[in-house]
Parts: sequence; structure tokens; C-alpha cells
Amino acid sequence: KLGVRGAPVIERVSGGQSNPTFFITYPDRRLVLRKQPAGPILPSAHAVDREFRVLAALAKTNVPVPPVILFYPERDVVGTPFYLMERVEGRVFHNAALHDAPPAERQAMYFAMAETLARLHDVDWKAVGLEGFGKPGNYFARQIARWTRQWESIRFREIPELSELAAWLAAHVPEDDETTICHGDYRMGNLLFHPTKPEVVAVLDWELSTLGHPLADLAFSCIAWHSRPDEYGGLMGLDLAELGIPTEAAYVERYEAARRHGGGARLRPFHLAFALFRFAVIFEGIAVRARIGTAVAENAAAVGDLSMAFARHALQVIDE
Repeated sequence: KLGVRGAPVIERVSGGQSNPTFFITYPDRRLVLRKQPAGPILPSAHAVDREFRVLAALAKTNVPVPPVILFYPERDVVGTPFYLMERVEGRVFHNAALHDAPPAERQAMYFAMAETLARLHDVDWKAVGLEGFGKPGNYFARQIARWTRQWESIRFREIPELSELAAWLAAHVPEDDETTICHGDYRMGNLLFHPTKPEVVAVLDWELSTLGHPLADLAFSCIAWHSRPDEYGGLMGLDLAELGIPTEAAYVERYEAARRHGGGARLRPFHLAFALFRFAVIFEGIAVRARIGTAVAENAAAVGDLSMAFARHALQVIDE
């Protein structure tokens, strides 16, 4: 069915804590396989069928995504459901400071990141066939409840900051409402840049995508400005001007200027606190997988402990 010849070379892609990813390289074709992790997983997590669906839908738009080939729902081939996509050539930067990128290109890369997110949020999700991909409206209230339940279902230690944060968020949901496609994990490390240009050629890792509020995505993409370099490669405390990296305000302004449609709501401390809360719960899930031995990355235990750090940063955003 794939029309390939010869034996494939299979290589595990390192980095990240999400769905295991493999390069499948044939003499005449380069593919990528994404599958669920082995062992117990959180409710509704690692839904590779949803990843495949949104990637297939976005193939018809100006949002850069890898071309998908097929989804296989059974467990008899690799042990879990999986999907295949074409391999797109490019560069991934897991550090928000972009140390491996030319300093003169870093601002352009961040602005490309903002503009790509704006294009995603401008997609007509009904027109591309994503009816039922999520529930339109009331996004933040539902998400706060969902991530609070997620945390409670896996709780193995007390984190007072998370409890305080969950209560504050539930009591301060903004009234504005808008529904777009949301990536759910939109950050520098999930973008593939052109091999030589400051252009986004593919947005990766769609496992948390849904229909939701665009400011949830925008706030999540701003987390780097609210975390330190030793906290998943953040920017806090660095000299941004010297690095050639724009301020958070300039990044957000670029996103707003690039939006063609939308309700015009502006980013507020609530949105940033929500993004940090959500990230904290995700990291706590990684900590749980490290405890039971099913985490994807070798450093999962240390990464999982970031849940406490991000909860504290969220409370700081609120206090300020």
C-alpha cells in the first residue's frame, strides 16, 4: 500500500514526553510513525486517532503540517494504535533561547511562530470537517474542571499551589468566548523550522488538540517567558535583547496583527495562569509514569517535578 521498496531502517526519535515517535526510512521514502506509549495512560490521553484526524483536516489549509498517510487502529502490528506520515525535513529547537539558531534569525523565528498560530486559529474548523472534534463554547470552565479531575485521579502527593490555583481559576473565568482549532501544546519545541530559513515548515505533536479558546494556545506559547532556563528551557532571567529574542509583548502583538478573524479578546493573567496550571498537571502525569516505569523519556522523574515549579509561576502571575 505504501509503494516502498527494500527493508526499512527504524530509529527512535529522542526528546519529548508524548507519544513515542519513530523514523521509518526506506531506500526510496522517509516516513514517521507515531504510536501510543505502552502501559497505563491517563484518561483520553495519547489519542493518536485524533492526531491523525486534525492533521488530515489541516492538510487542506495554509497551516504547515506533515502529510499523513494512514491510521491503524489495531494493536497487532506495533502493540498500540499508530499512524504514519511523511517525514518533513527541518530543524527542531527544544530550548526557547534558540542557542543553536543564528542570533540574527531568532526574532524572525518567534514571529513565524506567532503568525503560524494565528493562521491555525483563523481556520474555519467546520469547513475542514472538524465538527465534533471538541465542544464549542465554555472552554475554560470545562478545561479547568477536566485538568483538576485529571490531577486528582493521579494524585500521589500534595501540591498546595495546585489546589490554590485550581480554585482561583474556577472563580475567575472570563466572560469572552470564541472557538477555534487549538493545538494544545503550542511551543517552540513542537515546531519544525526550514533547514536554512526562519520559517515554520510543520507544526508537530497534535495529541492535545481540540476545539477551544485561542487565548489558551497563545498563553501556552508564552510559558517560556514565565519559566527559567532550567525549567524546560524557559527564558526568564535571560537577556532577551542580547539573544535576539522578542519580548512577550512583541510576540503577542505579532500574533494579534496576524489574526484575520476572531473576537478580539486580549491576553490576560487568567490565560497565563491557566496555561501554567495545565502544564503543571501534564508534568505531574509524567511524574506518575516515571513512578510506575512507563515514562517515555529517561529524565521523566526530574521533568515531572516541574509541576510544582509551574504552579508557583502561575500564582506569581496572578499576584503580579
